[in-house]
Amino acid sequence: MEYTIVGYPSDGPTLELDYREFAYAGKFVMSSTGKSVATEGDVVGAVAFNADRDSPGTGHLRYVTVREDRKGEGIGSRLLRFTADALEGDTYDTVTIAVNNPLAYRACYSAGFRYCGRETGIAELVMEYDPTGARKSSRYNDGLAVFQSRDLPPEQRRVLERTTVPDVVAVPDQ
Repeated sequence: MEYTIVGYPSDGPTLELDYREFAYAGKFVMSSTGKSVATEGDVVGAVAFNADRDSPGTGHLRYVTVREDRKGEGIGSRLLRFTADALEGDTYDTVTIAVNNPLAYRACYSAGFRYCGRETGIAELVMEYDPTGARKSSRYNDGLAVFQSRDLPPEQRRVLERTTVPDVVAVPDQ
């Protein structure tokens, strides 16, 4: 598997992903976000990112997608880890992501993000990249608790039962 930053927001990179294979495929055609990809010949995962509107020193991962037939292999977590690690320090002081479901929440924890204790105006949990910080189960479970009262499909509801903080994946080689 290869992981690559395809380009930064100023480069205007675009990806044409098949909407039948990738959720959010249309978001990757936009040229106003940077892109990173995981490939095995073809693209199997992608992340779109740009500077946070309110804090230009903060990079914000906007969309994450993994090809439908490759979900559950950890590609998303490894690609998130690669992207955040590549962006933090050189390009942005901090890297964040906002998630709206417990599957994404757990994947982001595996990628080295932690729950900040805040939500966006559209009920997403804000997470900040912090791969070397303390992995407190109480903080992880605080985020899971936010999802408890939501109407979730069964596969997302099952994630709420997994209260052990997931291990952080290694940064993939570039």
